[in-house]
Amino acid sequence: MTYRLLALDIDGTLLKSNHRLAKETKEAIEYAQSKDVYVTLATGRAFPSAKKIAKALKLDDAYLITHDGAYIASELEDPIFERRLDSDRVYQIVDILENYHCHVRLLHEKYAIGNKVRQRNYLIARMNIGVGDPLFYPVNYVDSASHHLIDQPLTVPKIRAHFWNDNEKRDAMEEVQEAVRHINMTSSAEGSLDITDASASKARGLQVLGKKLGIQLSEMVAVGCYENDMEMLTQSGLGIAMGNAPKEVKAIADWVTRSNNQNGVGYAVREVFRKQLHPAVYK
Repeated sequence: MTYRLLALDIDGTLLKSNHRLAKETKEAIEYAQSKDVYVTLATGRAFPSAKKIAKALKLDDAYLITHDGAYIASELEDPIFERRLDSDRVYQIVDILENYHCHVRLLHEKYAIGNKVRQRNYLIARMNIGVGDPLFYPVNYVDSASHHLIDQPLTVPKIRAHFWNDNEKRDAMEEVQEAVRHINMTSSAEGSLDITDASASKARGLQVLGKKLGIQLSEMVAVGCYENDMEMLTQSGLGIAMGNAPKEVKAIADWVTRSNNQNGVGYAVREVFRKQLHPAVYK
């Protein structure tokens, strides 16, 4: 099989635990591009944050699958696909989540709004829900996101909450699922709850991008490490889980590479593409 597209998750996959890009990872991506492979990022991060990583990898013109598939673009103002949670659903979801002990963020494509957490884990929350350099993606913290939405209704591609208690997370998920229709709930890190429109996912993003480029899912390689990557791993021609992925993600993958701290992306990319000799032609 000649693979023509490589889709890479960012956190826990491309980035090491210290949030840095390894030199070997950059070199492996350049190696894949030398084989005429289209390289994209498929991430739960907001577009500006993903774009910053893409520039570091010299993927300046690539279409990026961001907000867990709800926003796909190569430039911020010109998306080729977007699925937004309308203002009514945004308010419903936030109003429910604020009854639980969690940190909520409304992830617009240009900025984020987050609720303040008045306890010792607040700084930890800000770190764990990190969405990129504030110069590229500003975050506005408010006392109550639901009160903010009453005065300033907002539509967003994604809502993310971080919980410190699994039971609270489970109860919140059940309440949101029962009250709000046509949504997709997944997780991109321990304690996270990520909510998008039901028609958005990384797998759907790959379908949209593949149609634009004339590339079939069977011609794609996807690499990821968490629950929100599982659908794209199973639908791609080759789904690769990171060595640091949870066991349920490893179980559905075609192959498990090394961990993100052991240059897993670099190792996988070279193993997959080293025998690929024939260039692909894109529309």
